[in-house]
Amino acid sequence: MKTGIDQDKKTIALMVKIYCRHHLKAKNIPDDYLELIDYATKRLDKCKFGAGKPACKDCPVHCYKPEMRRRISEVMRWSGPRMILFAPFAAFKHLYQSLFVRVHRK
Repeated sequence: MKTGIDQDKKTIALMVKIYCRHHLKAKNIPDDYLELIDYATKRLDKCKFGAGKPACKDCPVHCYKPEMRRRISEVMRWSGPRMILFAPFAAFKHLYQSLFVRVHRK
């Protein structure tokens, strides 16, 4: 069974892919964005809240380095609203998890 953290990893990778393909017009994900995915994945693996973690934007602990936080925020700010166009199923799944699943974990 996939955990919320596993789903968050998939969502972050998808958002970076959407950002690179449609905003940067890159056919492949550039190395610095692959590093961003890797960094975000490692941060999720080390999350002290585990399966009951809040959404990163709502988290009281900011575990990203300032530069990486700025970069992932930029990606999410651009990709988030566009997920409905480029990955509608993933967008609805993410919205459902954010609104209903995490609320009931508290």
